[in-house]
Amino acid sequence: MTQAKQQFQSFEEYLSYEDGTDRLYELFNGELVEVPPESGENASIAGFLFVHFALMLGHLRVRGHGLELEVRGEPKNRYPDLTILRSQEQVEQLRQRNTVRLSMAPPLLVVEVVSPGEIQRERDYIAKRLQYQDRGIPEYWIVDPQAETVLVLQWQAGVYRELSRVQGNEPIDSPMLGQVDLTATQIFAARGT
Repeated sequence: MTQAKQQFQSFEEYLSYEDGTDRLYELFNGELVEVPPESGENASIAGFLFVHFALMLGHLRVRGHGLELEVRGEPKNRYPDLTILRSQEQVEQLRQRNTVRLSMAPPLLVVEVVSPGEIQRERDYIAKRLQYQDRGIPEYWIVDPQAETVLVLQWQAGVYRELSRVQGNEPIDSPMLGQVDLTATQIFAARGT
């Protein structure tokens, strides 16, 4: 990750920053850290899921990697690979800036596609899980191409509980959306290998 030379005292100060590019940054200890591009495999899986959910729910409620989610801890923001918004009202709140603030209701569901490498695995399975849990996001999917599993977590009484770890042709059930007509096999076939 490339570090940008900026220091911010607050998240609000960061939100007013514009560098004139399409780069995504995480705010870590007051400094901007550029988010590297996704791998082709991750982008293919996330794109497949985006299209599937957009057809199921309508494209306005489904957001890709560009949605920013304010969280507590470090970094202060995350960019989930896929986010399902709660309602048309939440869509309207994001019209000016694609950032879900702490003062707003959390999205309905977030999906992370695990990148290769131990640090990335720990980030998705531990760090992001704790931050998303703290935000009270009702459902979190961890899509793991290396293990070819989809871990479905549901927020219950302030913590994530593992509902299922889906492999192969088992159907994925979403506690928030019901049957989503997806299997792990379909998701991992989207990576093109």
